[in-house]
Amino acid sequence: MFSHITIGTNNLSKATVFYNAVLLHLGFKQREVMPDGGPLSSCWVDESFQLPRFYVYEPFNGEAASVGNGVMVAFIAPSTTAVDQAYKTALTYGGIDEGQPKERTLYGTGYYGAYVQDLDGNKIHIAYRGDILA
Repeated sequence: MFSHITIGTNNLSKATVFYNAVLLHLGFKQREVMPDGGPLSSCWVDESFQLPRFYVYEPFNGEAASVGNGVMVAFIAPSTTAVDQAYKTALTYGGIDEGQPKERTLYGTGYYGAYVQDLDGNKIHIAYRGDILA
């Protein structure tokens, strides 16, 4: 359904270190990106698929990156343990807690997730979807 998701950052090198650490627990690997005249970016993919991709960019227009109220990127985790590890890693690398890992049955049977803000204030959700993946 999605080709890619892009979020902005004001410090690409710090954001890259943060996402490399967090997304490692979810099976994502950083992919080399060849600039096409636009801004530098970092990209991650699930090794099993070429799409969708997750990008972090410094804004093309040269203005400061900002977050959107109500905007969130959710990453699927292969297990509840991966949710716990990614959440803990996010906090270790400077992320801000927005909701500790726990069962969230409001969203479905076996749903387990956590919420954090990244270094730029982007809200991310890490979720294990037991109802769908079982």
